[in-house]
Parts: sequence; structure tokens; C-alpha cells
Amino acid sequence: MTRGHRRITKSRFQQYQVSLVCIIFALANLSIARGVESDSQSLLTRPSVTKAMHRAVSFFRNHASSHGGYVFQISADLTKREGEGRVTAKTAWIEPPGTPAVGLAFLQAYRLCKDPVLLEAAEETAEALRHGQLESGGWDNRIEFDSQERVKYAYRTETQVTRQNKRRNTTTFDDNKSQSAIRFLMELDLELNHVKQPIHEAVQFALNSVLKSQYPNGAWPQRFSKFPDPDLYPVIKATVPEQWSRKYPGKKYGDFYTLNDNTICDLIDLLLDAADIYQRSDYRDAACRGGDFLILAQLPEPQPGWSQQYDKNMQPAWARKFEPPAITGGESQRVMMTLMRLYRRNMGHTENSERFLEPLNTAIPFYQRSELANGKLARFYELQTNRPLFFTKEYQLTYSSEDMPTHYAFMVSSKLKSIEREFKTIRSLLKSELPQSTPNTQTKRTKVLDTKVMGILKNLDTRGAWVETGRLRYHGPNDPTTQVIRSDTFATNLISLATWLGAE
Repeated sequence: MTRGHRRITKSRFQQYQVSLVCIIFALANLSIARGVESDSQSLLTRPSVTKAMHRAVSFFRNHASSHGGYVFQISADLTKREGEGRVTAKTAWIEPPGTPAVGLAFLQAYRLCKDPVLLEAAEETAEALRHGQLESGGWDNRIEFDSQERVKYAYRTETQVTRQNKRRNTTTFDDNKSQSAIRFLMELDLELNHVKQPIHEAVQFALNSVLKSQYPNGAWPQRFSKFPDPDLYPVIKATVPEQWSRKYPGKKYGDFYTLNDNTICDLIDLLLDAADIYQRSDYRDAACRGGDFLILAQLPEPQPGWSQQYDKNMQPAWARKFEPPAITGGESQRVMMTLMRLYRRNMGHTENSERFLEPLNTAIPFYQRSELANGKLARFYELQTNRPLFFTKEYQLTYSSEDMPTHYAFMVSSKLKSIEREFKTIRSLLKSELPQSTPNTQTKRTKVLDTKVMGILKNLDTRGAWVETGRLRYHGPNDPTTQVIRSDTFATNLISLATWLGAE
């Protein structure tokens, strides 16, 4: 063998050594990666996911609830609680994501995977709501379980002695409060085949109060403690006042015809579903009268839109100090979607359902012309001029958006493209050809779902809580809390786990 040949062979041998080391190293890394993947996948078994879900539900019921009711968020150490304000451990909150939203999450999760623990939790939450129902039929913004606080409210489950006229008995439809409570109880009543009489009776009582609180023109108030006198509320078309005060008057507005925060639209949707669940034509009729109010409430050209609230003379009016008489670009979009939903849901049930579509012929082009340069809509447009209105941090009306308060959305996203697309679809098809709702098909397990559930399981602490970085909004600027437990996060994660368990 020549000297050169030996050098070549040795060089090749060294290359082989390097290659072999690389292969071994790669195989080792692959083995480690597979081990990590194997460890991760080992968490994704039915027993492990079920166990984690049970732990989370148990923690939330035992540590985040008050007699089955819930709030918006609590501090990670469980010492502080908030709804739309500071509350004690004996208070439950109604507005989503409070008690009804958590109850509905329990119920939806049960429907997905049929775990009886979830139905038990839903029924516990229903009992909390039942003990917070007022004599007026609906719910206030909270439920008090402390005995000294409960005597301040006219709760139906209390004795007649406790329910004195001086007690607070105000049902509120603001921010989807009573509507969300009724919806959850109604859905649970359906799931239980109406056999739990206390729940069934509470729903019927609440829905009856919704019917009785409706004004002759089809609207509802923001809140009420007694039912309206029909003679005081004439049925007339909305008009624009010749003059309106640019200064906040500070008057009560609870009995105004209220579209603000989608109050009336939420009630219409609720009654449409109640009509289907209970096969009651009076619920459907009330929903349609609500739609007739939306038609009456459309203001005339050249501003064929809607206001947040109207007085009994059907003219836009002040509500809070940052809610002036104006055309609204926010709630009006929900109004248009509700009118189309009324048309779809009433085909074959009522005559002349086409009337619900007529306002959109002028409203959609008007709001398209009103879009801002950034593609959004102003929350408020000045009556008559249609100029966008804003407020300064001192709550002075202005045409400038440079100094706005941050607690309120004075500009909102435009959904006009999807609204117009839906409207064109309805207009282009015959009634018999309109797409019908299709039954839900069972979800399939996918890598995306697996990855999502893996993240949820890894974020669950040893107690069974999902803790996240956040601040308590109503405990003052110096509150040291940086870790919170949120009801909306719990509800979202619970639905994801139940979806995985119920998937193919």
C-alpha cells in the first residue's frame, strides 16, 4: 500500500468517524424529542383529560363561587373578588362573564361530553340564580347571599315578611344581565326535559315579566321595578328634535326605550329561542313587536339610522354623561343583524315578515357613507349634520378624537361588509331557498385541538386553577395583585376540554 493511499484511507476514516458521531448525536436528539413528545402525548388520554377537567371544575366550584354563583375575576390567592366593582365572597355577579355565563359553560360542556359532574355544576349555578330572582321577575346586577345584605332585596325565595315594598326590586336588562340569566335557565330547563319544577317555574316567571314589561310600541326599558302604564307611552315614529342640549342634563333614563348595549336586540333573540323551546306563540309575537319597534325607531332621511335610547316622544335622548342624543354607529349594526334574524326566524310563522328587511335598504348605504377614514364607525354622529362626535376627558362634546376617555369605545369596528353580504343573500333567494340551520356534527380530534388542549393542561396549576397575569380593576391603583383567575378563561378552557373529550 502506498503512502498516499494510506493518507487517503486515514482521511476517509476520519470523515466516517465524524459522520458517525453526527448520526449518533442526531439519533440521541430524536430520541429525546420523541420522549418529550411521548410525555406530552401521554397527557392526552381520556382519563388524564377527564381528571384535569374534574380538578378544574372542583376548584372553581369550591373556591371561586359563592353558593354556586360567580364573579368576573378573583385574585390568585383567593382573597379579592370583582364584578363590575369590588365584592365580597358572599356576592355573585350577573353580567357576563359572571354567573349565567359560567352556568352556560357548564351546560355546554356537559352537552359536548356528557360528564355528569358538569350537569351537577350547572344545576348548582341555576339554584344560585333562582335565589337571586326578584319579585319583578328578573335580576339585579348582583346576588347577595349574606343575610344582612339579602334583606335589602325583594328576592322571590325569601319570605313575604322580607319582601317589603321598600326592598330593591329592580330588574335590569342592561348589559345582557337578566337576558343571560333567563337564557341559561331556559337551556337547562330544556336539557332536563322541564322536570325540575323550581327551575321551570323560575324561567316561566321571568319570561312572563319580559312580556309584561314590554311597551306598547314593542320596546323595553333598560330597567324596571313595576310594569309600564300603556296609556303613558304612545306608539309613534321616531323623529329628530329640532334642538337638543349639548350639556348633560343628569336625568334618569332607566325607562327610556333602550338599544344601548344591545338591550332590546338581546331580548328579541331570547324570545325567539323561547318560542322554539316552549312552542309559545306569545313569545314569538313579543319578539316581532320588538322588531316593529326597531322599524319605528329608524330615524328619517338623511340619517336613517338608530339612536342608543329614545324618550317617550320617540326622540333621541341623553343617557349617561358620555352618551348624547345622536345616531349610533355601534348598536345600529346589531339592530340590522337582528332585523335580518327576525325575517329568517319568522318565515312560515308570521305574515309580512318582509317588513323587517325594509329599513336596511336605506340604513346600509347610510352607514357605509358614514365610515371614518380608518374604516371604523363613530359611536356617535351628530343629529342633522352627521359629523362624528367625541368627548374630551373632561366629558365635553367635541368633533376631535384627540383627547378621548379610555373607558368607552367612541369608535367601533365596522361590520357593514358582512351585513351587506347577508342582506344581499336574503334578497337574492326565495323564502324556500334560504339556507336552513344544519345540525351540529361531532367534532374530530385534530393536531390543532390536541395542541390547544395540551397548553390548557400545562397551564392548570396543582390546585386546579388557571392563573394568569392581570390586575384587579376596582381595588385601586396601588393594589399589588398581578395574578388573577378569570371566569371567562375558565369557561373557555372548560369548553375546549369538553370538546376534546366529546370529539371522535
